[in-house]
Amino acid sequence: MTETPQRNRPENPDKDASTPLTKRGGGDPATRGRTTIADGVVEKIAGMAARDVVGVHAMGSGLSRTFGAVRDRVPGGGRSVTRGVKAEVGESQTALDLEVVVDYGVSIADVARDVRENVVAAVERMTGLEVVEVNIAVSDVKLPDEDDDDEQPEPRLQ
Repeated sequence: MTETPQRNRPENPDKDASTPLTKRGGGDPATRGRTTIADGVVEKIAGMAARDVVGVHAMGSGLSRTFGAVRDRVPGGGRSVTRGVKAEVGESQTALDLEVVVDYGVSIADVARDVRENVVAAVERMTGLEVVEVNIAVSDVKLPDEDDDDEQPEPRLQ
């Protein structure tokens, strides 16, 4: 009696056929290489998150807001999201300094707490970096009767 060779049989019968094959390069593709995040990226995320908090009127000191208002009026200048935000980014952590103007009548302590919570949540969710500190400097209070430097003036011509 002659045996016919079986073609679809694994070479090692002890090995389970459902065992996945080892990928070339070894390891999970997500772990190959390095991701770096620029300071400006974290600053933009933090700036947007801070501006979303009720009671934050503007970001930055009076001088930076003045320069920003001029820059905003220049065609192509655009509104600076990073105004009033400074980030230091490491390999896995970041620290932030924010300068804010709050609306008159709000609790500064509550606004600062809400800004911290919102900024930490947004930065950690979007970047995966650990936020080790968020320092907030309140540089001004916007009074109801003050003119707003950031608002566009009424056009003279209709």
